[in-house]
Amino acid sequence: MSLQTSINSPTLLVNEAICKANIARMAKKAKEHQLSLIPHFKTHQSLEIGNWYKEFGIDEISVSSIQMAAYFAKQYWENIHIAFPFNPLETDLLNTLAKDHSISVQLVNAPVAQILASQLTNSVGFFIEIDAGYGRAGVEVSDFGKIEDIMRIANRSDKLEFKGFYIHAGHTYHADQMGIHQIHGQTKAALRMLKDKYCDEFPMLVTRSGDTPSCSIENDFTGIDEIGPGNFVFYDLTQANIGSCDKSDIAIALAAPVVDIKKEKHEILVHSGGVHLAKDVLINPDGTKNYGEIVLLNEHGWTIPTKTSFLKSISQEHGVIKATDELLSKVEIGYVLGILPVHSCMTADCMRIYFNLKGEKLDHLKGLKAN
Repeated sequence: MSLQTSINSPTLLVNEAICKANIARMAKKAKEHQLSLIPHFKTHQSLEIGNWYKEFGIDEISVSSIQMAAYFAKQYWENIHIAFPFNPLETDLLNTLAKDHSISVQLVNAPVAQILASQLTNSVGFFIEIDAGYGRAGVEVSDFGKIEDIMRIANRSDKLEFKGFYIHAGHTYHADQMGIHQIHGQTKAALRMLKDKYCDEFPMLVTRSGDTPSCSIENDFTGIDEIGPGNFVFYDLTQANIGSCDKSDIAIALAAPVVDIKKEKHEILVHSGGVHLAKDVLINPDGTKNYGEIVLLNEHGWTIPTKTSFLKSISQEHGVIKATDELLSKVEIGYVLGILPVHSCMTADCMRIYFNLKGEKLDHLKGLKAN
């Protein structure tokens, strides 16, 4: 398929070969370190892409909402973990889903544990989420009182099953490799301490860590039983910037039509803005803003130019590219450029549908539903 002639509006392209290579690499790493890989599906939110994981022996997954769990339940995974502090207003939905599927949730306080203990009609597993150190969510690792309050409530219930402890160190996404190593060390120490403390009472408990940078870069997972990264299936410029991947590992690109060219300013105007890419941004070494980097589309996907052109600014629908001479020499109005996203999860969520390199639609939870 010629991407130049088949695309006429902003279109999110997914390269299946790169996705599968990313999954294969993470699955191989998990196996080498005797880890279970429980990938997070919030990045792609696609049944079709979900099926690709099964080729690599994946049988359990994580999601970020009960609606996402219901979407993927039709694929009959061995377990679906909702990796977000459970919202007690959705208990009825949880009961419906848990009737026919193995589901686990995350708990961060005793009141929600008590609601579930009193209202669940089907068995549900749970992890206690531990604050990774950046204060977003979770129980402080040293707050044994709160941890044990949750455990006591679960012990009195025949519907709540304690599975273990979960940490998502999201601040690794904003760290350099030394910072990632330090954060990962803290995660390992916290999970190892908790397992040592509670393993006599709960000999089957497991520990899970979920951030893509640590799972991609680190090679010591002492104290961790399971990993649950999500972004690695697509990767993005943020991950490339911190060393989790190469730019050639980025598996999605937003195809954006060129609508104006100002050669004297080295600027190209494309139909691509915040509604397509979100507004995540990187800061270049010279202090300029980078909302996405330009690739050249071809029938095999895209190539990365030797010199970088990037989106210097975006509004709702517009994107202005700071273009190199090389790019300006190849582009004319009506041409379609590819943009590697700063944050692939947000770009996919904005676009809500994918096209593969053959021009076929792939589903997304919030857009086209697969049959």
